[in-house]
Amino acid sequence: MAASLLPEVSPKIFTAETLRAAAKQSQGIHLIPVSLRRTIKKFLRERKNGHMNRKVLLLSQSFNKIKYANLQLTASASRDLVENPFRPVVLRSGRWKIQSAYGDIGVKYSEDETVAYVASRMPAIYSACHRVLREVRRRVPEFSPSKVLDFGAGPGSALWAMREVWPRSLERVNLVEPSKSMQRAAQSLLQDLKGLPIIHSYDSIQALNRSLDKHDRRHDLVISSYALGEIPSLSDRITILRQLWDLTQDVLVLLEPGTPHGSKIITQMRSYILWMENRKCRKKLGLSNSISSDVKSIVRQDDMLKDGAFVVAPCPHDGRCPLENTGKYCHFVQRLERTTSQRAYKRSKGEPLRGFEDEKFCFVALRRGSRPQAGWPLDGMEFETLKERLAKRNPEDLIIDFEDQFPTRNDEESSFENALVPYASDTAETNLFHQNDKEDYDEDVHANLGSGWGRIIYPPVRRGRQVQMDVCKSTKRDGSEGAFEHVVVTQRKNPDLHLQARRSHWGDLWPC
Repeated sequence: MAASLLPEVSPKIFTAETLRAAAKQSQGIHLIPVSLRRTIKKFLRERKNGHMNRKVLLLSQSFNKIKYANLQLTASASRDLVENPFRPVVLRSGRWKIQSAYGDIGVKYSEDETVAYVASRMPAIYSACHRVLREVRRRVPEFSPSKVLDFGAGPGSALWAMREVWPRSLERVNLVEPSKSMQRAAQSLLQDLKGLPIIHSYDSIQALNRSLDKHDRRHDLVISSYALGEIPSLSDRITILRQLWDLTQDVLVLLEPGTPHGSKIITQMRSYILWMENRKCRKKLGLSNSISSDVKSIVRQDDMLKDGAFVVAPCPHDGRCPLENTGKYCHFVQRLERTTSQRAYKRSKGEPLRGFEDEKFCFVALRRGSRPQAGWPLDGMEFETLKERLAKRNPEDLIIDFEDQFPTRNDEESSFENALVPYASDTAETNLFHQNDKEDYDEDVHANLGSGWGRIIYPPVRRGRQVQMDVCKSTKRDGSEGAFEHVVVTQRKNPDLHLQARRSHWGDLWPC
């Protein structure tokens, strides 16, 4: 893992085609795996399904109560931390060694709430986790975690996603979940699967630390999905964040619902970790200045491998979020095909729901070390204007073959056969999400971790021959500062980037 933290110095020249493949991060409609669908069906069949619609409704109401409690405590007890997340917490170091006042996680689910959660929320949480972990794999292709910690694991939604993204590298998974009913549900959902890693469940982080040796507590990947938002106290939330970061050896992933409150939580946690690691690096840099010059290079190399942190995704920089105090918030969306249990128990005014739903989420993936100093994707690239491209056309290319304009009988039969679909429900609706995606993108071409890739944080607007996008980008080569920019791409000035802009979606990267 230490070798993966070394900076990338070799420049990489992209072409117009590889740019589109590397920038593609969003997914079309996500299909829940058949194994997970069957497992959820079997789980619900073995439980009492009476009044399931009411149980799902009560679960949704409990989430709203948690949100209200979070807003109230944020406005009163933790106002100083909310207004300035970079400010150091006025607490002693021993505060982080004990259990937080509110517990490791805010909600302990009952048996009915657990069944309702599996039926209505688990497929959506799984899809969001799969979308985020897939991007981590694409941005860091050499990263293959073997030891994983899942905080607030619930019924194991993130574990199912990790098995899909890294099916062969997982060796040991530690689940932290205080609700006994959730632990039993996760065990029941995983009992029929083959090739599982070694799985251990714990009630709290303290129980995890007590059962593991000190040298064995670090995990390659630590993930917390939809858990920090269930803790109303911000000071307790930061306590848990520091504990999770201490247990992280390489990558930490945080996910929250795609709401203004969820985005604020992600922004605060991101700011605090970056501030904390920057302060640690400054202290060690001052200490290394007092050391003799013979060992100074060794100390700095060791610090580079162990200290520091940078954002893998979605932010292209490590500076202050440019959306703070703007009334906007950073979030993304993943469309998924609903399972039969979701269609049955999630209803609107007695009518069946659509065959798909959009799960909005916020996330951040942080990695230990310093950001690799890689070349920007547009370095060394030359683009032609539309006028220059038209001037190079050959007259032979303008000849039209009229025989190709009319389909033959064989073409009509093959098109009819291709039009047949195995399922008749919601086919037209599901294809509308990425209806312009006609090509398969090569996942072997990846965007590096340098600061030259911006992020499209809202749906692009296509008007005639121009595309307008809101892009979060880095303003410095080292990725220390960022800005929010409104980008307009026209076909006349750059046909290649215009084609890429037309095929870009919310959440994709944009080359700078």
